[in-house]
Amino acid sequence: MQIDIIAVGKVKESYLRDAIAEYSKRLSRYCKLDIIEVADEKTPEHASEGVERQIKAKEGERIARHLRDNAYVIALAIDGKMLTSEGLANEINQLGLRGVSHIQLVIGGSIGLDDAILRRANYKLSFSKMTFPHQLMRVILLEQIYRAYKINAHEPYHK
Repeated sequence: MQIDIIAVGKVKESYLRDAIAEYSKRLSRYCKLDIIEVADEKTPEHASEGVERQIKAKEGERIARHLRDNAYVIALAIDGKMLTSEGLANEINQLGLRGVSHIQLVIGGSIGLDDAILRRANYKLSFSKMTFPHQLMRVILLEQIYRAYKINAHEPYHK
């Protein structure tokens, strides 16, 4: 299975980069993983709705360049469906059984995803009603993908 994480912005903190590298290494035995970063737009403080829409549209165009027609796209969105870890494992397993070989998970910038990306998504996934820093979300997402593969392989998560 090919899994791409398409994310807005760069991860600046070394501890987050280290965690991303660790989960990427762990996942290498289960899938082919690519992390694609697209540039973020600076959001002015107290930006109007119109300015925020323009920012999301620019970021959305950058994301769209990486979306593949044959890929199953999962957008991370606060209004998406919440799953348990077992539920995510089941979703990934079912996609494989249906012949899907390429999953692309999309993490928006600090103000979210453009509507065009949300419409393109085959599935909207929410991790919580809470908002998480989008850089930290990469680590959380990678950890849950790793956990899903461990669940599907009937392997214990903790040694």
